[in-house]
Amino acid sequence: MIRVLLVDDQPLLRSGFRALLDLEDDIEVVAEAADGSEGLALIREHLPDVALIDIQMPVLDGIEATRRIAADPALAGVHVVILTNYGLDEYVFNALRAGAAGFLVKDIMPEDFLHAVRVAARGDALLAPSITRKLINRYVTQPPNPGTGTALEELTNRERQAVALLAQGLSNDEIADHMAISAMTAKTHVNRAMSKLRARDRAQLVVLAYESGLVTPPNT
Repeated sequence: MIRVLLVDDQPLLRSGFRALLDLEDDIEVVAEAADGSEGLALIREHLPDVALIDIQMPVLDGIEATRRIAADPALAGVHVVILTNYGLDEYVFNALRAGAAGFLVKDIMPEDFLHAVRVAARGDALLAPSITRKLINRYVTQPPNPGTGTALEELTNRERQAVALLAQGLSNDEIADHMAISAMTAKTHVNRAMSKLRARDRAQLVVLAYESGLVTPPNT
């Protein structure tokens, strides 16, 4: 059973999402909240598999709530998915930096929404290759972070290569093709890199790869 917690200040949207999730046999909505502060308290109480959090809310916004979840070892199993009305914007990238596993636009189709919840519960990032490339092109332009570069020294050459390909927006299968290895081995390289770099998920690996200078944005 996938346990989901909803955090959004719009009651109608919360009700709609909940009604959709409640129809699924493998998903349970454990609680819902109207602001980030209340949501954070309920997340600590219920420890859901997936927390669907609106990016802009009163009291405590989605980015700060995500940052606090990522910083709490007791919440390591909570996968945060940011809900937004705006698609790709600076808030989304800041949420990924803060530790979100991905994001969903609120007008998403129901079947895609349910699929995304299941993907997040597995621990996979909700960043399709096309979306990753857009994020790279628009927001990852700051100079490398020296501290992150030092952390990358823990990776093997093959793990570095896998992370670099992931940061370019490639899937496990595409990484495997480029490295002439199996998809399972590619996934293993990525997972080991996540563990060594203490990244919560693949989305954070993408951010770390650019912040460290392992890869650089196109046309820069």
